[in-house]
Amino acid sequence: MTENPTADASKYNFLSLGDSYTIGERVSEADRWSVQLAGLLRKDGLDVGSPDIIAKTGWTTSELQDAIKASSNQKTYSLVSLLIGVNNQYRGQSQDTYRTEFRALLQTATKFAGGKTTHIFVLSIPDWGYSPYAVGQSKARIAQEIDQFNAIAKEECEKAAIAFVDITPLTRSASGDDTQFASDGLHYSGKQMKLWAEKSLSTAKESLQK
Repeated sequence: MTENPTADASKYNFLSLGDSYTIGERVSEADRWSVQLAGLLRKDGLDVGSPDIIAKTGWTTSELQDAIKASSNQKTYSLVSLLIGVNNQYRGQSQDTYRTEFRALLQTATKFAGGKTTHIFVLSIPDWGYSPYAVGQSKARIAQEIDQFNAIAKEECEKAAIAFVDITPLTRSASGDDTQFASDGLHYSGKQMKLWAEKSLSTAKESLQK
């Protein structure tokens, strides 16, 4: 869990919520997708500070919500991202529970965004079944379950008028290219996460300009 003390000096501040994919397990801070996105926004002339991050490897929706409460973060942000759910799928948790807890996280994100849902965006869950780590496991089963969790997230985003960015195909296309994975063969390298940042760029720009 990190907070950037210099972010307040920028015109726009950014909060990134999630799990290992947001904290960037096994990669440098500069390689984190949200840090890369902030850099891309700055290149496009938007004065965005490096993101505050509330994320940790292994977190499910409920654990992220608990950590947000424990952080006592009362700030309001220009931009809020959410990427969560792979650990719900990995642990075999109920999709109905995910829906309820994900919906609550969208409400939490909305509070951080000062009530402006147009300043929030959600990234879809990456498909770890295509990673080297998953060799020997059922790629089809994992893909089906990831798709089901993502369908729930997308539906809840649509209900809440929150942007949904589908990065799952990018993670599937990484299969067979070890340079797109971190050293553990499960998480992603900065190379793959750069694609997520690029995919999110237009959505993030629109959010900041609304």
